[in-house]
Amino acid sequence: MVSLDQLLAFGVAALILIAIPGPSVVFTVSRALAYGRPVALSTVVGNSLGLLVVLVLVAFGLGVVVRESITVFLVLKLTGAAYLVYLGVQAVRHRRAFSVPGRETHEAALPLPRALRQGFVVGVTNPKAFMIFAAVLPQFLDRTEGHVTTQMLLLGLLAFVIGLVSDSVWAVTASQLRTWFSASPRRGEAMGAVGGLSMVGLGVALAVTGRPE
Repeated sequence: MVSLDQLLAFGVAALILIAIPGPSVVFTVSRALAYGRPVALSTVVGNSLGLLVVLVLVAFGLGVVVRESITVFLVLKLTGAAYLVYLGVQAVRHRRAFSVPGRETHEAALPLPRALRQGFVVGVTNPKAFMIFAAVLPQFLDRTEGHVTTQMLLLGLLAFVIGLVSDSVWAVTASQLRTWFSASPRRGEAMGAVGGLSMVGLGVALAVTGRPE
C-alpha cells in the first residue's frame, strides 16, 4: 500500500524538516535546561502524542480546513503561542527554586504527568506539525493506489517516530548542560530564567509567524 520509495522519499523530507529547530525542539531544550531530563523526556512524549493527534485529524480532513481557513489556523496558532508564554512566565517566576542546594531543583515542582500534558498541548497546537502533515505529506501520496487516508497515516507514523527520536536526543543532550548550570546558585537561577525566557520568546515568535502556504 505504501512503497519503499514513498517511505524513503518522505522519510528524508520529514527528517530535514524535523531536524530544523522549531517549536518542539526549542520547547524541549527549554524544558531540559529548566527542569532536567525526566521532565524533558516526558515533554517529548506528550508533544509526540500531540503530533499524532494532528496526524489523525489531518488524515481525516482537518488539514484541508486549516489550510483554507485563516480563522482556524489563527486560533490554533495563538492558542499554542499563549500557552508557551504562560509556561515561560511561570518558569521565570519560580527561577529561584533552581538555586536551592541539595534539591533536585525544579523537577519536584513539576510532576511528570503534568509535563506530559503540557507537552501534548504544545504538540497539538504546533503549526509546523500542520505544515508537515497537511502541506508536505500529501505530495508523497500515490493516489492511483487508493486508500489515501491509510497512506497518510502510515507515512505520518514515520514522521512521528523520527520526531520522537530527534526530540529525545535534543532532550538528553540539553539536560547534560544542566549539570554545569546547577553547580552554583547563581547559575541555577540563570538557568531557570533562560529556560523560561526561551519559552516566552518561542510563544511570541509563533504568534507573529505568518500562515504557512
